[in-house]
Amino acid sequence: MTGVQTCALPIYMSSETQKILTTGGIPLEESLKKVEKRNKIKAFLLVSPLLFFLIIAYISPIVGLLFTSIDDRMVTNMLPKTFKAMKQWDGKDLPSEEVFEAFYQDYKILVEEKRHGKLSTQMNYEKNGFKSILKKLARKMKKFEEGNYKEQIMAVHKRWADVEYWRALKRRAPTYTYSKYLKGVDMYENEEGKIVEVPEERRIYKILWLRTLEIAFFVTLFCFLMAYPIAHLLATLPMKYSNLLMICVLLPFWTSLLVRTASWMILLQQQGIVNDVFVWIGLVADNNRPEMMYNKTGTYVAMTQILLPFMVLPLYSVMKTISPSLMRAGKSLGGTPFITFWKIYFPLTIPGIGAGCLLVFIIAVGYYITPELVGGASGTLISNQIAYQMKSTLDWSFASAMGLMLLTGVLVVYWVYNKLVGIDNIKFG
Repeated sequence: MTGVQTCALPIYMSSETQKILTTGGIPLEESLKKVEKRNKIKAFLLVSPLLFFLIIAYISPIVGLLFTSIDDRMVTNMLPKTFKAMKQWDGKDLPSEEVFEAFYQDYKILVEEKRHGKLSTQMNYEKNGFKSILKKLARKMKKFEEGNYKEQIMAVHKRWADVEYWRALKRRAPTYTYSKYLKGVDMYENEEGKIVEVPEERRIYKILWLRTLEIAFFVTLFCFLMAYPIAHLLATLPMKYSNLLMICVLLPFWTSLLVRTASWMILLQQQGIVNDVFVWIGLVADNNRPEMMYNKTGTYVAMTQILLPFMVLPLYSVMKTISPSLMRAGKSLGGTPFITFWKIYFPLTIPGIGAGCLLVFIIAVGYYITPELVGGASGTLISNQIAYQMKSTLDWSFASAMGLMLLTGVLVVYWVYNKLVGIDNIKFG
C-alpha cells in the first residue's frame, strides 16, 4: 500500500522556556539580534569614509565659521585691565582716571611686544579713525610721565576726549558677541542695550542683500526663458542634431570661468562687438553707445550665459521622458497646440523646472568672479563683500558672519521651496 511519507524536521525547543533554539543552543531571537547588530556595524564601516569626508569637508568649516563669527577674544585678551576697569563705567561720560591708567598699562605692553598693530586694526573695524589715534598714541606714550594718564592721553589727539571712541572700545569687551551679525544688516547695539540702525549714509549691507536677491531672481528667470525652448529642442530633435546642440550647451563647461567672463568683458564694452553690431544695424548712434559693462546689465548677461546649462540639463532630463503620444492624444481630443502644451506638456516638466530654478538660484546667490569683473559698483553681490572682508580688511569674523547669513538664506529658500512645492517633486536627471 502506497502511503504518504512524512519527514520529521528536528525542532529544538527549550523545555523550560519553550523558545526556538538554533543548532548551537542559542535562542533564535537572540541570534537574530546578533546578526542584525553585525550587519549594522558592517554598514556603518562601509559608509564611515564618506561620513568622515563630510565631517572634514563640510561640517568642520561651518562650525569653524560659526565660532569665528562670534569669537571676540582677541581684543579682550589684549586689554584685560582696561575691560576690568570699565565694568563700573556707565558709558555716559568719559571714563575715570582708573580706566585711562589701565588702558595705558595694557597698551604699553602691546607696544613693547609689537602687537599694537592688531589692536588698531580690530578697533578700526568698530569705529573709523581708531587706527590713526592708536598709532599716534604708540609714538607719544614714550614721553608720558607717571600719573595723570587721562590728561596725557587726551592731549595726544582730540578724539581721545570723544566718548564715542571709548564706547566703541567697551563694545569689544564681551568674549563672544553677535555684533557682526547685526553689522551685516546695518544695525548695532547701543550703550543702552537697544538694537538700532546705523546712520543712513552708512547703510550698505541691506542694499547688497537686496541686490543679491534681485540679481539671482532675474538671472534664474532669464535662464528659464532661454533654457525651456533649448531643452525642448534637445528632447525632440533627431539624435544627430540633438547631440550637436548638446555640445553647444555643454561648451561653457569646457572653458574656464575666468576666460568666459573675460570674453564678455570684450564683447560688452562700449567699443566692443555687441555695440558695433548695434551701430551697424542702426539700433543706436555711434556717439550714444549703451554702457553694458560695470553695471547690472553686464552681470545679468554674463551670469545668464554661464548658468544656462544648469537650467537646460534638468529640463532636458524630464522632457526626454515625456512621450510624444500624449501631445497627439491631446490634439486628437480637440485641443489647440497652446492648450495641449499648457494642460499636458508643461505640468509634466514642472519637476525639471523646479530643479533647474533651485539650482541656478542657489548658485547665483553665492556667485563671485563674474560680478566682481563685470558688475562694477552697481552689479556686485554680497559674496564680493565677503571676499573683500577676507582679503583686504582681514576682518575674518565679519566675513564668517556674512557667510553664515548667506548659507542660512539658501537653507531658507530650500525650506520654503520644500513647503510650497515639495523637494520630492524635483528631478535632476
